[in-house]
Amino acid sequence: MTHHQHDGEQSTGTRDENYDLISVLDHSLEGASTYEIYAQDAEEAGDQELIEFFQQLQQEERRRAERAKQLLAQRIS
Repeated sequence: MTHHQHDGEQSTGTRDENYDLISVLDHSLEGASTYEIYAQDAEEAGDQELIEFFQQLQQEERRRAERAKQLLAQRIS
C-alpha cells in the first residue's frame, strides 16, 4: 500500500483524513449543484434522457456528500 504525504495538517491544523473528508463533502455538494444547473439546461432543451441522467448524477453526489458528513461527524465528535 502506498502512503502519500501532504502537509494539510501542518498548514490547516486539521488532521489530513478529516481535511480529505471535508474536501469530498465540498466537491460532492458543488457537483450536486452543478448537475442541477445541467438538468435545468436539459429541461429547457426538452431532452428527457439528459434530464434523467443529470438528476441521477445529482442524487449520487448527494449520497456521497451525506456519507462524507456521517464519516466526518463520527471522527470529530
